[in-house]
Parts: sequence; C-alpha cells; structure tokens
Amino acid sequence: MLVEKTEQGLAPEVIQELGLALYQAELDRTPIAPLTETYPGLTPADAYAIQQVMMSQRLEGHKIVGRKVGLTSKPMQQMLNVNSPDFGLLLDDMAVLDSGDCPLDELIQPKIEPEIAFVLGKDLSGPNLTVEQVLDATAYIAPALEIVDSRIKDWKIKLGDTIADNASSARFVLGPAIALAANHDLRLMGMVMEQNGQLVDTGAGAAALGHPANAVAWLGNTLAEFGVSLKAGDVILPGALCKAVNCNRGDTFRADFAGLGSVSVRFV
Repeated sequence: MLVEKTEQGLAPEVIQELGLALYQAELDRTPIAPLTETYPGLTPADAYAIQQVMMSQRLEGHKIVGRKVGLTSKPMQQMLNVNSPDFGLLLDDMAVLDSGDCPLDELIQPKIEPEIAFVLGKDLSGPNLTVEQVLDATAYIAPALEIVDSRIKDWKIKLGDTIADNASSARFVLGPAIALAANHDLRLMGMVMEQNGQLVDTGAGAAALGHPANAVAWLGNTLAEFGVSLKAGDVILPGALCKAVNCNRGDTFRADFAGLGSVSVRFV
C-alpha cells in the first residue's frame, strides 16, 4: 500500500513504487491510471524521480543514445496548462530503421510526430547555452519521426504523468544525416507528413519552441540543474512540428522536410 505524501514531496517508497508500476505497464503493454489522480499534487521534481526509477529498469542491458524534448509547441503546452517543455531518455532499443517496420504489438496506444533531429558532434554543458552554441556543437541534423506512447490509460495525462512516463517516449526513426549548413534556417524548414500517401499535416521548424535549437539549449540548461551534460554522439529530438497522429496496423507514415529529405516507417 502506498504511503502518504509528505510536505517535502512524495516519499521515496512511493516514488519507487510508481516508477516500477510504469515499467511494468510497459512490459505488460497494459496502461495504468493517471498518477495525478492519486497524487494531484505531484510535482515535476517528484515526476522526474519516478522517471529515473522507471528508466533505471529499462536501462538494464541497454544504453542511453540521446534525449527527447516534449511539450515544445504552444498547443501541447496549452493542453496540459504548462509553459515549459519536459524531457526523457532515448535508449538504443527504441531506434527503428528508416523505411523499416515498427511492431504495433510492442506498444500500447502509439502516436507519431515529425521532428528535426540533432546529432551532437561535441559535448554541451549548461547553464546559459544559446542557439548559436547548439548549432556549433551539432555534427548533423536528420529528418525524424518520434513514436510516442503512454503507459497512462487513454492518454489522460497531466504534466506530472508524462514526465514520470519518460516524457511519453517509445520509439524513434532517423532519416539520412546531413551536415548542418549555413543555408539551413531551421525555423523556416517546412515539413509535410503523409499517412498512407495522404496528407495529414504540415509544419515548420519554428513549431518547436520557436527554433528547434532553442529546445536543445533548453534541454542542456535544464540538465545542468541535475549535473548532467549532453554528450558528443547524442541524438536529440527537439519536439514535434505538428500534431501527433494515431498509429494503426498497416499504416505507413512519411515526413518530407524541405532541404533535408524524408523519413518513413510502417506499423506491422
């Protein structure tokens, strides 16, 4: 039985239990009730502690290959009544090959989002990181698709729920890497996403916190508060350029980015 919440935040026993519950939900592919229903006062600090418990289990036999930033668009922030992004880990077993198959049975209630991925060429440490420093540290950019999923039933999430649930991450697909060029204005980089050959949405780089490198700078600055740096070779997903779309078996999604190329995945 869960112990009571204290004034200082959730008790360590509760944090451990909730983290293990999210991990088990992913293993069983059976979502659980929102954490914020039981603990309406769940703070971001508590939620990140729960995320750490969950991902410490996921990390057994796997390694961190990067990080994702979520809640970078105004519509998503308004939906969850927040004014700041969140972040989660990307592990090696989350990667799906470009033009490859993603087994639907491994997921619960997936959605897909197009993003402009960054691959770092050198370490980045906050605080006070700028867009210019992020761009200077970037070895490559790539068209990307993030497959988000929720271990929370029916996607009934608040900020604490999605943070605890590793920012609702599940899988990611990277297209061909391209060296960042002077003529790449990532704010204006347009994107078209298709589902089974039919247009579903469009967007541009500015949808991710005004500039996708802003999201990477925010991540580096936020991680500095935890004593963590971004590392050379890290893949960073800086946030969606349009709404997330539900995924069904047999669906093929393709995102085309102006001046960057395309990336696709099929659900089987």
